[in-house]
Amino acid sequence: MDQPVPSFDLRGNNERLKLLLELNNAIISNLELRHLLRAISASVRHVMNCDSVGVALPDPNDHLLRIHAVDFPEGRGLIREEGNVQGIEGPTQRVFRMGEPAALDARALATLDSSNLAVAEGFQALCDVPLVSRNRTLGVLCLGRLRDEPFTAEEVDFLRQVAAQVALAVENALAYREIAELKDKLAQEKLYLEDEIRSQMNFDKIVGRSAALQKVLRQVETVAPTDSTVLIYGETGVGKELVARAIHDLSGRGKSAFVKLNCAAIPTGLLESEMFGHEKGAFTGAIAQRIGRFELASKGTVFLDEIGEIPLDLQPKLLRVLQEREFERLGSSRTLRTDARLIASTNRDLAAMVREQKFRMDLYYRLEVFPIHVPPLRERRDDVPLLVRHFVHQFSRRMNKTIDTIPSESMNVLQSYPWPGNIRELQNLIERAVILSPGPVLKVPLGDLHAEAVGTSPTRQQTLEEAERRAILDALNAADWVISGPRGAAALLGLKRTTLQFRMGKLGIRKPRTHVELQ
Repeated sequence: MDQPVPSFDLRGNNERLKLLLELNNAIISNLELRHLLRAISASVRHVMNCDSVGVALPDPNDHLLRIHAVDFPEGRGLIREEGNVQGIEGPTQRVFRMGEPAALDARALATLDSSNLAVAEGFQALCDVPLVSRNRTLGVLCLGRLRDEPFTAEEVDFLRQVAAQVALAVENALAYREIAELKDKLAQEKLYLEDEIRSQMNFDKIVGRSAALQKVLRQVETVAPTDSTVLIYGETGVGKELVARAIHDLSGRGKSAFVKLNCAAIPTGLLESEMFGHEKGAFTGAIAQRIGRFELASKGTVFLDEIGEIPLDLQPKLLRVLQEREFERLGSSRTLRTDARLIASTNRDLAAMVREQKFRMDLYYRLEVFPIHVPPLRERRDDVPLLVRHFVHQFSRRMNKTIDTIPSESMNVLQSYPWPGNIRELQNLIERAVILSPGPVLKVPLGDLHAEAVGTSPTRQQTLEEAERRAILDALNAADWVISGPRGAAALLGLKRTTLQFRMGKLGIRKPRTHVELQ
């Protein structure tokens, strides 16, 4: 016995249920919006027995409805992807604005302007259904027939179900796109960590490409091959020692010793011994002969950091070394010669010190044969991202961490901050950030920056002595004026006790009578 042929309605219902299932599967398996909407449009066109199906979405830039995907094999090419849906108050725009579907037959279409795309394409029936999700209209599902066969109320009701599925697909795809854009943004913020980040001029440890730094590096290249004395000016923490090392490395002395001495860190009574050495018994505590820095650096380079701190009574002996290339050790009458090149640095105005008779004029002119000014970090903000990446790599490798991303918002703050402590302050902040970062994204403690920046502006920076004085006083108060010991002020500042006491003396810091220092 022959089986009865299913009625048209039954076949139509089965196809519609199948369409809803296909839409659900497509939503799950495909998150790329345009490909997804093209596939949906083709399936809907087949099941709804129409000639064109498209999806119009608002453009994120101008909010105009644009055709995001369309399936219209017999079209004249007027309706195409990325094209605008014409008119401000056309049928599709009204559906998008009102959030209710609209079906137009041939009579209604005849009332539209001839420039309307649907009319120009020859449609005899239209149906626009809003894509609504969570009470928000995301776009419009647009169907058209070239034959005079209006969309029925039953078809519109079914298309509401279809539109609900499509809206879900659009919402998921937009969320996916947003996530993808965020991932792309993070990818652009990746720290391309290398063993060493070098400037364009290949100075091994000087990081940066700013115009201000390039000027310094050109000066370094110019003076390095000579044996002339160089005086490097710059605020504390700008990297004066790195500039001195670059001069040494690029000179003919590069394979010999680079011997440095921080004149501010050595008590006045020991500074001469550090420079020129001493014989056994030359003074109390001199239990053995000691070779000085100028003797060690013969055929190499001596770098005297903070040369403005050298006391007046020692300056003639340094001048003699520069002029005659000779000196005597403390406690010895034998004259020694040195072939060391001198590079000096200072954060002070030596010319002003000369006027105030705190620095010898003849020594000043012998030192300032070739002056180089190293700019503060606030004058080379373009170098901040490179320095951040360099320090992140340095500290994460030291701490066995993997940090490869820094949020652009954090980098913007770091670039706009005036950095009164210069590169040293940035280095300390990044070390703290690496310690605080549990994962691959750098967690910069920006609150610390804001606190430090209170009262600071690029137009009025605290003087270096004021900043140093405040730091020492803060540490002394925190340690209850205990200088030595694991919890003393010297330990808090990372200084030796003798160095801290020397700096206190230079800055005129005295212990209040209400405090008793524990040694």
